[in-house]
Amino acid sequence: MSITEHKITLDSLAWFYRVAEPIGKTDLLPVVLLHGLVSQSYSWRNILPALAQQGTKAIAPDWIGFGFSSKPEKRDFAYTPDAFIKALEGFIKALDIERFSLVVQGFLGSVGLQYALRHPEQIANIAILNTPISSTAKLPWKIQQMGLPLAGEMMTQDPLLVDRTLEGGSRYVIADKDLDVYRQPFLKTSAAGRALLATIRNLQLAKAMLEIESGFKQWQQPILIQWGMIDPWLSVEMAENFVKSVPKGELVKLNNVGHYPQEHYHETVLQDLLPFVRRAEGK
Repeated sequence: MSITEHKITLDSLAWFYRVAEPIGKTDLLPVVLLHGLVSQSYSWRNILPALAQQGTKAIAPDWIGFGFSSKPEKRDFAYTPDAFIKALEGFIKALDIERFSLVVQGFLGSVGLQYALRHPEQIANIAILNTPISSTAKLPWKIQQMGLPLAGEMMTQDPLLVDRTLEGGSRYVIADKDLDVYRQPFLKTSAAGRALLATIRNLQLAKAMLEIESGFKQWQQPILIQWGMIDPWLSVEMAENFVKSVPKGELVKLNNVGHYPQEHYHETVLQDLLPFVRRAEGK
């Protein structure tokens, strides 16, 4: 199954997104996959075709400000969770997606979870891969530094920050051909660095974690948590406590896997993800 690349402009913001289409008619609900910091939809390159292979349409956008989507200045886009959620509402509506499985990963994946809590009628089930889901979650120092005055402005203009962050979080080397794709937005325009800086400064993580912790206690749809056990930034205790607090949660621990499970261990992720989204029922 091949991945196709698309762009759609909504409210003067261009969304870049990747799609893998199943062959023939399918009754399975689509899957929307959301990336984290400092990543982009390219991180799902090995997950999308496998979903399509089983008859599931898979859609992975680059968040506004990231990858190959628009990178507006802060005066035009606030880079707060509310701003991202509002933009995502427009994107989901424009693609005419009524109900779907949601897959989130990483810092910014938490914004996807906030979206789910505000649009429960759209969400059939959720898969969470190494995403902040507890008030104990803190932005790692490696990423915090990118939001510091002066230092942050300089760091976010360095394309190699992508290598250092993705490899530091995953704990494995990433092939140069893949790093080339991740670096490209930063090599193309200084707006990529400014968007990252604004996102880190406006992530409002503590407030988001309160919303997620309290909101999911009443959540009635299935949740699959797939957790890389050697994540240097988010502990497995966070996932263990979360799964105990939700009505329909399941935790799968991934040994020797770091913060970006889909990057190196897509086959391991797919073992549980494929049957999980297949169980999703439309209304």
